[in-house]
Amino acid sequence: MPLRPITAADLDNVRSWRNAPKVRENMYSSHEISAEEHKAWFERLRHDDSSRWLIYTNAQGTDEGVVYFTNYSPRSGSVFWGFYATPTASPGVGSRMEIEALDHAFSDLDIHKLNCEVLTSNPGVIKLHRKFGFTEEGLFRDYHFNGADYTDVLRLGLTADEWLEHRDEVLRAISSRSGK
Repeated sequence: MPLRPITAADLDNVRSWRNAPKVRENMYSSHEISAEEHKAWFERLRHDDSSRWLIYTNAQGTDEGVVYFTNYSPRSGSVFWGFYATPTASPGVGSRMEIEALDHAFSDLDIHKLNCEVLTSNPGVIKLHRKFGFTEEGLFRDYHFNGADYTDVLRLGLTADEWLEHRDEVLRAISSRSGK
């Protein structure tokens, strides 16, 4: 199974990945996370029923990133999500992680709608989400201050029916690009 819950044994790797400059610059919290802060986060996470934090493992058994769901409530029918890859992740891992995340959200979590927010300074991820069928639902102007500048944040959403409609097409497109 490509997605599995984060455990205490993963903490050093996850902190290292999260502290990578390319990951930090695209997050709301962009400071370097200390070991103590990371351990406290994990302790809170263990008691938080409204979030799911998962490790993505590729077909060769190598951990290549983190997929997370927040504001999860089975009764609400919606959840927020995000992901980040390791600095050494293989090409195309973002697409593979997104497929697994969407399948997990709509099948395992049984939600109706998946939401995300992306800094507009991260156009690659915005393009990736659009490729998967996400719709732009709002723009929060000058919403995030990164310590030097304000940047806009784009809200995107995808329903279970929309994913079902786009899933096979997305899988075919990814297979044709990878030569499989």
